Amino acid sequence: MNPPSPPAPATFVRFGVLFYGAMGIAAVLWRVGGYGESIWRPTVAEPALGPWAALLWGAAVGLVVVAGSWLFTERSAAGARLARAMAEPLRGLSVPDALLLAAASGFAEELFFRGALQPRVGLVVASVLFGALHFAPRRELWPWTLFAVVMGFVLGGLYERTGSLLAPVAAHTVVNGINLPLLVRRYARAETAAEGVTPANDDSG
Repeated sequence: MNPPSPPAPATFVRFGVLFYGAMGIAAVLWRVGGYGESIWRPTVAEPALGPWAALLWGAAVGLVVVAGSWLFTERSAAGARLARAMAEPLRGLSVPDALLLAAASGFAEELFFRGALQPRVGLVVASVLFGALHFAPRRELWPWTLFAVVMGFVLGGLYERTGSLLAPVAAHTVVNGINLPLLVRRYARAETAAEGVTPANDDSG
């Protein structure tokens, strides 16, 4: 049997935005509505860094992660297989749509896993559950799950060390905001062109 075709770009983006919107709302209702706590801080203590410093630290960590993931996909066969597999559902997606999904996922996942879940269950459990969300039953995607677990510890550590959710939000958004458009431009569009299909909403000129 042939593998199922990826959903149309508009459907994929719409589902993603709705899913992440629901995740973010659930996080706020849980932490703020259920416990009366600020979702932006891991504890009631004042954050160790101001908002701009937290954003800068998060962005710097995100850039380091992007560099590491680029080396992995460029210098290893497993990384190349992973990138191609992750690009499959992104076929036909425009770069602006990829950026929208990157922002939605970076913000909502941090609200839920770091802002709401981690203060309740701790760094280790929250990081493992974050990796479980990114599990896919395909061998070439297993490194993605492992990467997500590691990133759970990195992002959770940022949340605790800076005392601000802004740091992991910035890191997560930078990673997704650079890597998703790169996957669209390099892999998804290349495979679509090789099959003789014109990408939808192509903004590459």
